Amino acid sequence: MTLLVPAPAAGVQPPAASDASPRPGLVARLSAEALGTLIVVVAGLGVPLFTIPQSNPLPAALAAGLSLTAAMLAVGYVSGGHFNPAVTVGNAIAGRIRLAAAAAYIGAQLVGAALGAVALFGVLRTVPTISDSQGAFATVASGFGEHSIIQVPMAGVLLVEVLGTALLVAVFLATTASRNPARAAAPFAVGLTTAMLLQLGQALGNVPFNPARATASAIFSGPDALGQLWLFWVAPVVGAAIAGLVFRGFAQGAQTAQTTDPAGAGFTHADSDESDLDGFDVAGLDDAEVTDTGLTGAVDDADKGARAGHTGKAKSAGSASAAPVRVENDVENDVENDEARSFFDRKAGK
Repeated sequence: MTLLVPAPAAGVQPPAASDASPRPGLVARLSAEALGTLIVVVAGLGVPLFTIPQSNPLPAALAAGLSLTAAMLAVGYVSGGHFNPAVTVGNAIAGRIRLAAAAAYIGAQLVGAALGAVALFGVLRTVPTISDSQGAFATVASGFGEHSIIQVPMAGVLLVEVLGTALLVAVFLATTASRNPARAAAPFAVGLTTAMLLQLGQALGNVPFNPARATASAIFSGPDALGQLWLFWVAPVVGAAIAGLVFRGFAQGAQTAQTTDPAGAGFTHADSDESDLDGFDVAGLDDAEVTDTGLTGAVDDADKGARAGHTGKAKSAGSASAAPVRVENDVENDVENDEARSFFDRKAGK
């Protein structure tokens, strides 16, 4: 006996299985950011702090990059794996995380960095051959001018921080983008980029390209390091802002181009990647990580027209089949709120 099942109408598909894991809450994401930053600080500062060149073949820059990769793989699926205030700023400006959530992320990152610094300083105090713990800790602190290894002036360190952070944030935004077919390798790309930049930064003055790590290295390094800490916040934020603005412009340009359907079938889910689609109101999610990008009225009109067309098709299909259906372009229910987090926590079947 053969059963004939009517095919769904055009533009309508059966409901997807709801087997995706629930989205982590804000507390869980903040805890993941603090833990990941703790890992990055302990490895990034601990390896050069306790390195003996004759017995430590692993370069400190590579160790820091590998620790970032490990942290992103371990807890990145919870929070998105920022572990760096500059990366969070870049995501906020690119429209991938709301300002309130970004501020909370930065606070959690500073907590993790401070805990890492306290742990390392505690270990340093137990070493009997080190009489000046503060002086030893200052060897890993970021600085410029007379506090730079090769006496690089402030302007040089500032330029390197801006450029390096812009490149790092650009790699993060590009490799975690939902349109990138190689985004599974994002932790490795970001970690290797960090290692490459730190190799350059160490020779100039322990330039970290991470304000949280710079803060951790300055806490126990004395007033000189604390007095120069401002540069290692200002410069990374500027670099992150540049990368975020560039990617925000790319997203808006791509969205504008995708609102036109030459075949006349309407603006459907297949025409865009929902993780890159900004500008939809998700204010009902109290900690949603999407900002309004201010798309033009043409986008709104195209979306409304598509919704009207799909609604009519869904109603006509209802008389032929009683099975529940889902409108393909229901972006309000399908939109991913944090593009970086969605890389680590994809829905089944995507």
